[in-house]
Amino acid sequence: MLNEVQAIILGLIQGLTEFLPISSTGHLYLGRHLFDLDEAGIYLDTMLHIGTLLALLVVYKDELGHLIKKPFSKLTALLIVGTIPAVIAGLLLNDWFDELSKTGMTIGWEFLATGFILWMADNSRRGTKTLDGITIQDAFIIGNFQAFAIMPALSRSGLTIAAGLLCKLDRATAAYFSFLLSIPAISGGIVFQLKPVVTGAIEPLPFSTLFLGTLSSAFFGYLAVMWMINFLKKRSLKIFSIYVWTLGGLILILQYTGKF
Repeated sequence: MLNEVQAIILGLIQGLTEFLPISSTGHLYLGRHLFDLDEAGIYLDTMLHIGTLLALLVVYKDELGHLIKKPFSKLTALLIVGTIPAVIAGLLLNDWFDELSKTGMTIGWEFLATGFILWMADNSRRGTKTLDGITIQDAFIIGNFQAFAIMPALSRSGLTIAAGLLCKLDRATAAYFSFLLSIPAISGGIVFQLKPVVTGAIEPLPFSTLFLGTLSSAFFGYLAVMWMINFLKKRSLKIFSIYVWTLGGLILILQYTGKF
């Protein structure tokens, strides 16, 4: 059974890795595997994702207030277009995604792929587009990269930041729009996950444990968003490529030797 210390640690993992380009789903799988908590899966993931959603609502409160006041703005259109591919992927591939998330059989290769995409995008020519310069076509391309991140260890933030860079957004804007676009994506994922929780198909966890995990996820998620936007202004994504390549290679070795 999940205890409070484990919940805080998993909340930290979720909060940081949701917004650092290294895959939160892949790291949560590793964290649950380390603690032998596979049975906590969907219930725990739902609450931890609520935590990161709360962090985003705090960071983007002004933008969300603007969208409420002007629901037919260009930014609304960009978010809708950018979200549609992920919605389609979620509806068509949700069961397959759940199976991959449970087995973890492909996550080593997916970490390697995330590293390659980050490296390639970091090597692309620097763009200058700000938020006002993002086009509908840009949003659709970024949204398709987000849809590919339905795979467990393909980083959603990594792929969407990379897509933004390839669309010639400036580096801070690529991160900024990536995280803004994640609000409907994370919200949709929570809705998908809520069904077995609400219907009682899975065993609930103690309230205090879930509360601490959610609070940890929200706190570290907020820190990760603010840090990543500033980091990307002047620093390279290649450090994250090296990290996920190392992690992916280690996982593949452990899987090959039967130790994982």
